Amino acid sequence: MSDEPWTVGRLLAWTTGWLTERGSDSPRLDAEVLLAHVRGCPRIHLYTAFDEVVADEPRSRFRELVRRRGGGEPVAYLVGGREFYSLQLTVSPAVLVPRPETEALVVRVLDLCREAASPRIVDVGTGSGAIAIALTKHLPRAEIVATDVSAAALAVATANAERHGLGERIAFVESDLLAAAQLAGPWDVIVSNPPYVREDEFAGLPRDVREHEPRPALVAGPRGVEVIERLAAEAVGRLRPGGWLVLEAGPTIAAEVERLLAATSGLEPGPTLKDLARLPRVFQARRV
Repeated sequence: MSDEPWTVGRLLAWTTGWLTERGSDSPRLDAEVLLAHVRGCPRIHLYTAFDEVVADEPRSRFRELVRRRGGGEPVAYLVGGREFYSLQLTVSPAVLVPRPETEALVVRVLDLCREAASPRIVDVGTGSGAIAIALTKHLPRAEIVATDVSAAALAVATANAERHGLGERIAFVESDLLAAAQLAGPWDVIVSNPPYVREDEFAGLPRDVREHEPRPALVAGPRGVEVIERLAAEAVGRLRPGGWLVLEAGPTIAAEVERLLAATSGLEPGPTLKDLARLPRVFQARRV
């Protein structure tokens, strides 16, 4: 190894190459996020600090995080957080890492509720609370309930709501989908990012997702629509007439989700919306 000092620029260059060799799909970004984390600064500040020498203590912590990232751990778990809809959220292995494509759900529900005086919304399978918190932040008169079957996930979501000063505006309920009595409705919107990975797709997921994120929050079953099928059936009796069921699902099961919603008595399918990659992502149906 060279005797040159370990500056910010040198650390980033070396780490980017090392993570590339270990299969990271965003090695430079990973290196920057981890280094900014140990330095306690916004990532953008690294660009004006390339020539600064990194002290031994933060460099040691950075080296350990990089080692773990090379072993496949998600960056969001390593730094304990991820941004979603311009909100910084705490995440842990108890919840899925919030993803940009899920922001499309928030956009659609906001569009549906902007003219409503006080919309009643339930976020099913809230995980980190990302959807419920984003909606609460932008719908100040909404009544919002967030559910999850996992008590550990609800603890993360509750902490995130409190972090943003929204703890008193969101009711968190432990429930398998809409089974809990307090979820009887009627609701204006039922929104969910449910498990929708098929069992035969699981082995093909990225290593950091497959080995570290909670499998029950990812995999629905052999067809990928098992959870959506149950949720659609339960939603019919809990939505007000004219209310909406809004779901995220993956493009590989898009046709099956559309067929399922069309076949559910009491629901009238709406148009499927595409994400920024032009893939079908948001599926919706209206209570007739």
